[in-house]
Amino acid sequence: LNLRPRQVEVWFQNRRARTKLKQTEVDCEYLKRCCETLTEENRRLQKELQELRALKTSQPFYMQLPATTLTMCPSCERVATTPFLFWHHQHHHHNPSTTHHHHHHH
Repeated sequence: LNLRPRQVEVWFQNRRARTKLKQTEVDCEYLKRCCETLTEENRRLQKELQELRALKTSQPFYMQLPATTLTMCPSCERVATTPFLFWHHQHHHHNPSTTHHHHHHH
């Protein structure tokens, strides 16, 4: 094979350009596939979320699970679920404070 250095150089450059192009195509294909997978995943999660929402509205016991609707208890900075908040306030705050007050007065 008797090629001049210049020719070899050109040939290599061309070849590199071609491989680069091929690589770009492959990358593009790969990204497209990734995107499709993500979209699919997203759709699946949305569906799951809807099912959970439906479940939540149809089943009252769901409310008793912690972390459904989180609300801060303002007085003690503790996180409590809505159904328990009222109960929590009654027991945790009012009773002890009233007993304390009585002790102080006597």
